[in-house]
This record gives sequence, C-alpha cells and structure tokens, in this order.
Amino acid sequence: MHLKSLSRSAGDDANANAKASGRVNGGLASDSPHPDWPLLPPAALKWQKQRTRRGPWTATIAAFATLALVALLLRERGRPLSPLPWRWTLADPAAPSPPPKAPGGDDSFRWADIPASRSLVWHPCYASPGPRPRRFDCARLDVPMDWRDPSDALRVVLAIIRLRAASHPPANSTASHGGAAYRGPIIFNPGGPGGSGIWALRDHGVDLQTIVGDDYDIVSFDPRGVGASTPRIECWAGNARDRAVWELQDVGNVDAHPGVLYDAFARAGAFSRMCEATLGEEGILRHSSTSSHARDMLEIWQGMGEEKIRYWGFSYGTVLGGTFAAMYPDKVERMVNDGNVDYKEWYYGSYINFLHDTDKVMDAFYEFCHQAGPLRCAFYAPTPQLIRIRLDTLLSTIRMTPVLIPPSPASPSGPDMPELVTYSKVKRMLSTALYQPVYRFRRVAAVLAALEHGDGAPYHAYTAPERPSLPTFCPADDTLVPPFNPGDPGPDEDTPDAFPAIMCSDAEVFNESVSEFEAYALRLQEISSAAGAVQTAFRLSCVGRSVRPKWRFDGPFEAKNTSFPLLFVNNLADNVTPLVSARNNSAGFEGSVLLMQNSYGHTSLTAASRCTAEWVRRYFREGRMPPAGTVCEADVVPFGDNSPARAEGDELSAAVRRLAEDGRWGDSSSPNTESSVRGRCRILSYSHTKILLRVIFRPSHPYPSGAGSGFYAVANSSHSMPGWWAARVSPVNQTA
Repeated sequence: MHLKSLSRSAGDDANANAKASGRVNGGLASDSPHPDWPLLPPAALKWQKQRTRRGPWTATIAAFATLALVALLLRERGRPLSPLPWRWTLADPAAPSPPPKAPGGDDSFRWADIPASRSLVWHPCYASPGPRPRRFDCARLDVPMDWRDPSDALRVVLAIIRLRAASHPPANSTASHGGAAYRGPIIFNPGGPGGSGIWALRDHGVDLQTIVGDDYDIVSFDPRGVGASTPRIECWAGNARDRAVWELQDVGNVDAHPGVLYDAFARAGAFSRMCEATLGEEGILRHSSTSSHARDMLEIWQGMGEEKIRYWGFSYGTVLGGTFAAMYPDKVERMVNDGNVDYKEWYYGSYINFLHDTDKVMDAFYEFCHQAGPLRCAFYAPTPQLIRIRLDTLLSTIRMTPVLIPPSPASPSGPDMPELVTYSKVKRMLSTALYQPVYRFRRVAAVLAALEHGDGAPYHAYTAPERPSLPTFCPADDTLVPPFNPGDPGPDEDTPDAFPAIMCSDAEVFNESVSEFEAYALRLQEISSAAGAVQTAFRLSCVGRSVRPKWRFDGPFEAKNTSFPLLFVNNLADNVTPLVSARNNSAGFEGSVLLMQNSYGHTSLTAASRCTAEWVRRYFREGRMPPAGTVCEADVVPFGDNSPARAEGDELSAAVRRLAEDGRWGDSSSPNTESSVRGRCRILSYSHTKILLRVIFRPSHPYPSGAGSGFYAVANSSHSMPGWWAARVSPVNQTA
C-alpha cells in the first residue's frame, strides 16, 4: 500500500474530533483555518522540553541510588552464586503477565521425560484442550555433534515439535497415518540464529497451519545449542547474576558520546573471550555453523520418512533455507524464504547492505504520522519534514539533557529508583519500532511527544510496565529458580549467546582493529541515520572470536537445479532484510520467484496481507508460483484503523492478523543480550540487547483496553530489564 493510500479521512476525522472535544493530543491546536490539518500553536512549535527545575534533591537522589546499588552488590558478595538459567525475552509490555504455568498449558510435560533416541520417536506433549485445541507431539533426536566425523563420541540432542494435521492420529495411537487427506509435514524456522522453534510453533503453530491448511503437519525444532536442545550455548554457564552485573556496565550507543565506540569494542572482545573460555574450543562452538544446522534438518526430515523437504523460514531462517537448498538442491519439494538475509553478505561477514532500506521505514513514520493527523499520531506536525526536524531536535536535546523519571516506590507502575531516559535508549527504541511499524509507531509517537515535555512516564510504561528498577536480588537459596539441568531442558524463547556463535562461525575470520571498526561504524551511519549506529552490534559481536568451525559452508550460494523452484518473499521496505537481498538471493536459484509485499518492517508477517498468505498457500498446496513482479498490498498501515470487522468465517485473514499482532519480527543479538531468570522473584538484571535479524513469536496475551498490540522490546535495544519472571514472560526496559 503506497503512502498516499492512507485516506485523508483520518486527518479529517482528527480535525472534526479535535474541534468537537476542544483539544487534541500531543499539544496540538484544537482549531485550524486549514481544511486538512490543525496548526500547531507557537508554544508547541518551539518543541523544547519544559523541564522541572532541578535542585539539590537531584544530587541527593542520585547519591542515594548509587549507595543503594553498591549496598546491594556488596550484600550479595560472599554468597554462593547459583547457576541460574537465563534467557532474554521478547514480551509485550502492554500485555499482562499470565499466571505461572507450564508452557502450552500442560503442567505435567517435561522434556526430560522423553528419552533421546537415534531414530525419530514422537511422544504427546503440550496438551491444549479448548476452543482451538492444539495437537502436539515432541521428540528428542540424538545426532552427531560433528557431521564430518559421525563416529566421534560427542553428540547433540535436538528437541523437535510437531503440530499434527487434523487427520493425523496422535503419536501414541495405533491408527493409520492420516489417510488420503494428509499432505505431510512442513518444517518451519522462526529465525535467529538462537530463536526457539518449539516456543514459536507451540504458541503460533495453529495460525501458521491455517495459512497452508490443516492437512499438513507443521514441524519445528530448537537448533543445536538452542533452547531445549542440548548442549546449549550458554556463555555464562547459567549464572544470571554475573551476567546482570556485567550488563550493568553497558556503555550505550556507539554514537552517544566520544569514546563510547572504543569501550564497546573492548567489551565485545572481552565477552567473546570469556564465552570461548567457558564453552571450550572443541565443543559446541566448533559445530554450530549453519551447515551443521542444515544437516540436522535433513536428518529430521529423513527421520520422518520423507525425501524432499517442504520448508518455511523467516529472517535468519532464510539463511538456513538457502544453505540447505544450495547443499542439497535435489531434496527440495517446496521452500518459502521470507525476510531475506543476503546469503553472500552473511557468509562473507560484510554486514553493510542489510541497512539499505532502513531509512525508508523511518521515513514511513514521518509520512504516515502526518497523514494520520494529530489524534492518531501524537508526534504530528504540519509536514513530514517538520516531524523529522521535531525528532532531530528532541534527540539533540536528550543527548545533552536526559529525561529523569523520578522514583515512585509507592506506585505499582513506577520505578523504585530514579531512572534516566537517554539518547541511546531513545535511538534504540526507535530502531526497535522499525521492525513492526503498524503495531509500534503510534505508541512510540506518544512516548516521543511526552519526552519533549520532560515526561518519561510513557517511556517507562512502554518499555517496562511492571516496575523496571529492582531493589533486591532473589533470595540466596533461589528456591524458585532451579539451576539449569541439561537432563531436563526447557524451550527458552531464545538462547541469545547462540546468535554470535552461529553468525561468527558462518562468517570469514574477523580480525578488524578498532580503527577499522570505527570506519565501519561511520559507514553504517552514513547508510542509515535512523539505525546505523545501533546496528553496529551486528559486526561487533564477532570481535575477539577465535574458535573456528570444523565445517563451514563457503558456497556456492546458489543452485541451478533445485528439484522445485523456491519462493522468496520480501517487504518493499524492510529495515534489516532489504528487497535487494531478496533479489540477490532469488537470482542465484534458477526458476525461483520473488513475491513482494507493499509494507514496512521486518518480514511479511509484520503487516497482515491476505494476498501474500494466499500465494504462500497456493505454492505449498498446488506448486503455483506468482507471476514475476507480483506485489501484494498489506491489509493494514501504520497509524491507521487496523481493527476493521473481520468477515465471519474468514479464518485465513484472522490467522494472518493474529500473527502480525502477536509476532515479534526481528533477529538476533550481540554478545550482551537481554538476560532474565526463571522464577517469580526479582533480581538486579540490566542488559544490553541488540536484536538484528530474528523472527520471534511471543506468547498470545489479551491486550488491555487501549493498549494496542505488539509493543515489546525487539530490535537493537539495550534494556535495563527486570529479571522478573512468571512462567516465560519478562517485561523489559531499556538502559543507557
């Protein structure tokens, strides 16, 4: 949908509503002589924050907060540090945490109850009765850690999940395989590297199955080193407190202040060396490249008695899919790659062109905000250019004078200690919003408008509604948080340390000096003023890595003879996997077709499009390819009315909308990723996450009235985050 396709009725309605109510949001005038938009009052045109005068109490609070933090750390010294399992989470801060329960609603299921085996044996798991019952089976497949030497004693156990087709009998049933209506399995990968396929399929498999048809099984797995698969790539050996203390030292965005880049470079190298010392040089780190994942996927597929793969991958999942197709071109029956990482750029480790379209997505914020009018966009201005200037002015001001969020320990939604909203936090919040413009832009606009007036409360509510400042660690015995047990793993949403392990294994050797990295960072900022500085984390995560993979795929990154043509899908403006990447990938696979979606954000699922879903469905079911040059329109736009009445019985449109509203589409992280801890206690846990290319689905929650949807921390974000856990949801708040 083109920018101009958003009807002027939104702005006209805004004017009418504003005049009727006598006011508008965001400090805008309630009447205007112009028929299209209200004028800003002179005071608002200054766009300067009117800050509360800061007196001696500011220094007092800061000193108190520092002493409190030191006291907390000293109090914990000398106590044994429990090896707590940790993870970073992509929760929706607008959504309430559900009551503690086992994933999928089945309190009795444990992965440890499934014996690992060298043949694929399915077991019922994650029971889910109700109006939309889910038919899940799980398996644990024992495969060689070293596919180049399968006789080696080192092994990997892959956790696998299957959402059965409607006609497919349960795993423990003696009924026949599924009859003539059964079409077989499709393997789905949500992205990463480091994203849990189990977590994603468990919560969103029904909607994915609705798109292709419930006569298919949908299968996914936690890749080696991730989630419920063992061994897991855990650089901190499960010690959440060490990670939390380390991440308290986050230095912020590389462009925030002079010298930050050098500190960030040194920290990245220190983390890499620590990680390799923890995991060793001959274990999982040597066998975590995408080529090993592709071979694992072939083993899973053949274990199901299938010959040619049917595959559906998003974001990094396009790297896995493309690698598989290049390695095994005769074993492809269907393959959809959505949100395309440029294969050559990924494997060469250049990481330049991935920001090709990032500023187009940022420009959409200015354009759609202006078209929507002041009632739908609190950061409205009379022209898109003035909105850009308004934002630049705000960023310049906050760089010099961060916004203070005063402590409000008596409030259930306020911080216990004073917090600052800094330039780095705002830039990372904006970069995050580019992943899901339809469901983020409106709320982010309200946060920006409040920050202009020195009000950090909306920022706080947006990033961490449940209280981000944490006054205490968990009890010393950590009875609520059992240590990670490799014999009883759980499917974490992500295993963040897997991202750099896999990405840097795939890339060529990284031996840049800090000066060379500085030049690279400046180049990224030239390509994208919106997110270039934030996205330096992509390459930064490989600093100091010395362990090289035993098996690294080095091309060719193409195939002229796949047994069936591939379907590539991409948004016209994707902030981290641009259209040019999809074109490059498609050019390497003879007969493939690129289906484009006229929308903004990362992967097609960030903006619901029935047209795209129908083509994916036709491709899997009939082998039909869209005509070359096909562009599907999105059904929703940023700042628009994105909740029209759905046609009764239109399950396909409903499924696509649920995926767009519930999914979090972005990709993975630097070494210092969001940490949090299982259990229902609070720990001091601040973290530095830079999510770059991961497609992750979050749990489905009902949104509170007026909260909107999809507002959780995702891309390229540093978060000061409560390690506050009830089941698998952790709200986040950005730091430094």
